Amino acid sequence: MKGVVRDDNLLNEERLVEYRVVAAPSQTKLIVLNLKAGMPTVEQAKRRLLESLYAPRGASGPVVKIIHGYGSSGKGGAIRTAIREQMAAWQREGKVLKVVPGENWSIFDLASQDLRQRYAFLGKDEDLDRGNAGMTIVEFPADTSRIFR
Repeated sequence: MKGVVRDDNLLNEERLVEYRVVAAPSQTKLIVLNLKAGMPTVEQAKRRLLESLYAPRGASGPVVKIIHGYGSSGKGGAIRTAIREQMAAWQREGKVLKVVPGENWSIFDLASQDLRQRYAFLGKDEDLDRGNAGMTIVEFPADTSRIFR
């Protein structure tokens, strides 16, 4: 299933945040949230992330793959840095349970192993063991509506 979340504060071509829901046999979902679509600014990408967390429960879940890109300079982009800093801050505040950078998303990484053990569908993720620094896997509490309002 695919869907979009509207961001009315952006220009027409930048208003939609793309996400796709990948269902597993247990009905647990991995949400893939593409923050880099349309080449947004850092502030627009952060706003898109919050918009997605405000979305109805059908459009969010406990585990989210955030696609933020690596940056065109080859040194790590501003969106990647800002999103990862935000995830680290939310983790310190208890708003995020676990954060696994894409370059660590591996069968050998302990945090990755823990997530895959609890969410079996993650073992089929196309980015597992690919060292993809342009994405981050994040585990949120089951109900984000009270946390991010």
